[in-house]
Amino acid sequence: MSTVPSSSVPPGVHDLASELADVIPMRRGSLSTRAIKCGKPGCACARDPKARHGPYLSLTRADGGKTHSRFLTPEQSVAAKRQIEAGRAFRDRINAYWDACERWADRELAALSGLRTGGPKRRPPNYPPKRDRPRN
Repeated sequence: MSTVPSSSVPPGVHDLASELADVIPMRRGSLSTRAIKCGKPGCACARDPKARHGPYLSLTRADGGKTHSRFLTPEQSVAAKRQIEAGRAFRDRINAYWDACERWADRELAALSGLRTGGPKRRPPNYPPKRDRPRN
């Protein structure tokens, strides 16, 4: 894969790429509170949903089509919330980077073909006229 000289990279793309290089702990998933049954047959939580134990803080994420959850302490939940927010911000920056790179790529294609970007679709120059196309 060849690299592009930094002088030809649009400033917005370069700035977004620099932001993505910041290393911070981040994660995917969500935090929630859960009330659980303990499993003891004589406990009230087995009969009454309002008597369940908790609330407990839970971190949940999907991985490979499976859901993984674990309980957290209140201190861990503060850190996990910060990590989840950082992960969502990172995903937003990645999407912005993709958008900026695609706009840049569109401008490059337009410059090579002499066509405007975002205009009506045109047939490629080697596309046969309607009368010469085979019928289905």
